[in-house]
Amino acid sequence: MNDVLRTPAAGDMRYRSAWLGLATLLAACVAQPPAPPSANVTSAQAHVFIDESLPREVADRAGWEADIYAGFNALAVPPTKANSCAVAAVIEQESGFRVDPVIPGLPAIAWREIEERAANAGVPSVLVHGVLQLNSSTGRSYSDRIGRARTEKELSDVFEDFIDSVPMGHTLFAEHNPIRTRGPMQVHILFAEKFAKEKTYPYPVKRSIADEVFTRRGGIYFGIAHLLDYDAPYDRYLYRFADFNAGQFASRNAAFQHAVSVATGTRLVADGSLLPPESLFGSTGATEKAVRTLSGRLNLSDAAIHDALETAKTESFEKTTLYLRIFDLADQIHREPLPRASVPHIELHGPKLTRKLTTEWYANRVNERFERCLNR
Repeated sequence: MNDVLRTPAAGDMRYRSAWLGLATLLAACVAQPPAPPSANVTSAQAHVFIDESLPREVADRAGWEADIYAGFNALAVPPTKANSCAVAAVIEQESGFRVDPVIPGLPAIAWREIEERAANAGVPSVLVHGVLQLNSSTGRSYSDRIGRARTEKELSDVFEDFIDSVPMGHTLFAEHNPIRTRGPMQVHILFAEKFAKEKTYPYPVKRSIADEVFTRRGGIYFGIAHLLDYDAPYDRYLYRFADFNAGQFASRNAAFQHAVSVATGTRLVADGSLLPPESLFGSTGATEKAVRTLSGRLNLSDAAIHDALETAKTESFEKTTLYLRIFDLADQIHREPLPRASVPHIELHGPKLTRKLTTEWYANRVNERFERCLNR
């Protein structure tokens, strides 16, 4: 049957368009994303869903349940069984349901960070160690507190004290605490701070939004926001778990990069990052260079291509002419609709990692927990 359909496609674009339309319709019927979760979940049902999503051994179940429910309610995210399990799976993966989990070898990690910052700032290591022997606001030396730190919150408090009280703190850390991901869902503070500017934080702020991420209620609130409070063309939670690790819409953008590869014949790393990081502002990334080779066929200028890619971290990107025309072209070449979501290919790096891990590993690990929760 495929041969019959493909024979006229080579000689007549009208047949190709008709075939693609049929293929798209069939794909939509077979792999159509599930309907949005109903918002008509009663409070009683929501509490049951959340309670059932928590592992049996979790301490203070009532407290976790209350904060998860409050997070859903504040964000107007439906507290369905699937959403509850998704949140629980991320918490279990990131912290094992501990608000401020103990990190093995944390002092050694902190000292490596300090040594690296000192080297980058051109400050002799012996001078840094000497300054850290000074007494901090608690009466103990910074060095002693670093050596005793067991959790990220404890270490973060040392850095905050050091940055605020000692001139060298500003030299080494430029007023930026190096503990950037925090709390039971390990949310990045840049996301939390940005989100808090767009939507009012529902709880009193004692010190700062960054410090609120360390709390259970704040960590869960911003974690739910990062995981679920955005519209993406996904038919599986797997892609949201990948996005939680790589950034919102990263799975959609990785699929776009694959489509660009198909359309151009250029091999791209589908990492979900369509533009270079801000530190390389002004440079042209591999994805943009590849797309520009199609500017004539797409009937788009280089400026229009760049403007579209600038929206890659928003929902609006998939409505741009660039996105639609790239997929239209790639679908024609591939002779069937390409997937609109793909787990990004990213190797993870960080001071807390002791072995080689990837975003794919992370997404699948959380998805396994998610599926076990649904079956529980």
